[in-house]
Amino acid sequence: MVLVSLSAFAFLFSELVQYNQTQVDNISELERRLEDAGYAVGARVLELLCHREKGNRKETRLLGILSFVHSTVWKVLFGKLTLEKGTEHEDEYMSSEKELLVNRFISIPKDMGTFNCGAFVAGIVRGVLDGAGFPAVVTAHFVPMDGQQRPRTTILIKFAEEVLRREARLGCDYFTDLVKAIIATAVDVKYKFLL
Repeated sequence: MVLVSLSAFAFLFSELVQYNQTQVDNISELERRLEDAGYAVGARVLELLCHREKGNRKETRLLGILSFVHSTVWKVLFGKLTLEKGTEHEDEYMSSEKELLVNRFISIPKDMGTFNCGAFVAGIVRGVLDGAGFPAVVTAHFVPMDGQQRPRTTILIKFAEEVLRREARLGCDYFTDLVKAIIATAVDVKYKFLL
């Protein structure tokens, strides 16, 4: 595994945000541009990891791709992240992290109070999922935490109806399997960067 200097990453990401900020008029457009940049990264990460880890094979099942994103992709990029089943809708999954790396060193001006750099990570996840044949809408949200100065970042994955129909045809109780997989996986968020 190649380690990247945290300060070098922070500098490059800051430049990406600043450049895109000069090209847009509002926060939602800035987040969309960051998501698009992340999408390109996600597509490349999928190809690289499928080649390295899976002998050029891609996941074909919902549980498999969620586990791949949860363990392999996050381990290579950031550490591990918890995947949680959405409680209201069967097509939604949430990934939540206390302090997402892309939000760690970004100071947001008061006039851009709702801006979330997690859109870049949401784009990475969407790029991985789309590239693997699991179209989804992936968004980043801040969730306030009691007693914490910074809110938790939640990545919401909402799969397209075609994914759920395909999974139903394959006859998988993916919720039960997902819960078992999450319980069996230890959550340990560590960043593999050098200062």
